[in-house]
This record gives sequence, C-alpha cells and structure tokens, in this order.
Amino acid sequence: MPSLGPSSALAVSTSLSTMPASPCPRAMSPKSRVEIYDKIFDINVRGVLLSMKHQIPAMLKTGGGAIVNNASALGIRPVGTPSTVYHASKFAVIGLTKSTAMHFATKGVRVNVVCPAIIETELTEGLRGNEELSARLRAAHPMGRFGKSEEVAAAVLYLCSPGTAYSTGAVLPVDGGFAV
Repeated sequence: MPSLGPSSALAVSTSLSTMPASPCPRAMSPKSRVEIYDKIFDINVRGVLLSMKHQIPAMLKTGGGAIVNNASALGIRPVGTPSTVYHASKFAVIGLTKSTAMHFATKGVRVNVVCPAIIETELTEGLRGNEELSARLRAAHPMGRFGKSEEVAAAVLYLCSPGTAYSTGAVLPVDGGFAV
C-alpha cells in the first residue's frame, strides 16, 4: 500500500445511538442495558481513543499536529430522552479530548472537539421527516433550523488551521445555539 506521507491533522467522528426496542428502558433486562452501554461506548469513546492512540505517535515524530474529535451538543446539554448512555458517551469524548489536550499540549499536538446538534444527514432523516417532531426539535435550536454538514466541516477545518495554533482542549458547539 502506498504511503500518503505524514499526517498533521486528524478528524475523528464516531457515533452510535441505539434506542432500545422497548419504549421503557426499565423494562429491558439488566443484561440488555449493559450490552447497549458496551456497544455505544465501544464505538463512541473507544473509537476516539484508538484513533488518537495510533495517530498521536505519528504526529509526534513529525513535530505535532491537530486532532479534532466529534462529540455532540448532547454532551454539553443532555435532554430528557432514553438516550442517557449516548449522552454519557459524548460527555466521555469531551473529557477524553480535554485530558489528551493537557497531556500533549507541550509536545505540539493540539486536541479539540466539535459538538454538533442535529445535522441534515441521512442519519437524521427519521427525526427530520416527522413534521411534529421536526418542529419541536427546530424550536429547541435558537437559530430555528438544523445544521448542515458543511458547517461542521468548516468548524473542523478552523480547529485544524494555523489560526487556532493557541487552542487546545476547546469544546466548540456547532449547534445553532442549542447548548446555550
């Protein structure tokens, strides 16, 4: 496989939100709840950890770089849904980002995190396709709309740019004001 050369930037975006088949999480067996927890944390948190584990040594060899992890606005401001494990996993990504940022700050590796709210993608079609639910969700965002993937990409590029060379451990909401 041909080498692409050294990497100075890494954007890590892992996400899984599993809603239980039962409308009431209490009705699930404890084993089911633990399995859901394991699956969500394995993807959302362990995926970020392993990505950084393999990228940071390469960045250190080339003098540093920028990592931007992807959490969620729900990691800043959770809401009352049955997705408490998802919320906790995104809080964990934010904490992992900040801890890693502190550890590598003097070594030239900056680590930041973006926290998008609902973004117009295939993954959110179900939420956005339900008129009543979509209206309620838009109302929860002071800008009154959902975000676009290009807006998240612009935030990631910003955090990778030389203009943010003095930023590490930053948590950047890309959420239309949802976390306010």
